Amino acid sequence: QVELQESGGGLVPAGGSLRLSCTVSGARFEEWVMGWFRERPGAGREGLSCINYGGTETYYQDSVKGRSSISRDTDKAMLYLELNNLKPEDTAMYYCAAGGDYVCEPSWFSNVVDAGWWGRGTQVTVSS
Repeated sequence: QVELQESGGGLVPAGGSLRLSCTVSGARFEEWVMGWFRERPGAGREGLSCINYGGTETYYQDSVKGRSSISRDTDKAMLYLELNNLKPEDTAMYYCAAGGDYVCEPSWFSNVVDAGWWGRGTQVTVSS
């Protein structure tokens, strides 16, 4: 049973930064793609970024492109997302996900919904 646990959320002023972490446990850390989603109040789940096993492929959605950085540590079975220049509209529950595919590309965000593992989320609140 694969378990993912997010951490690092909190209350941050607009313009600030956060580093979200995701710990994978319960199974061998296989060569899956991993990534981040968020769910804003009143909105559906939105894919943000993904990264392949070796870290050689990354993808960012326009909403976070240029002000975020995704990385992973395969030895520690950890995934990270650094968010910079945070805006009030970034307020959301942030989730990490794993599996679904072995290639980080836009289709992964759909594949992982039905065929991946998910954490329970960490809340990020950005004050104006």
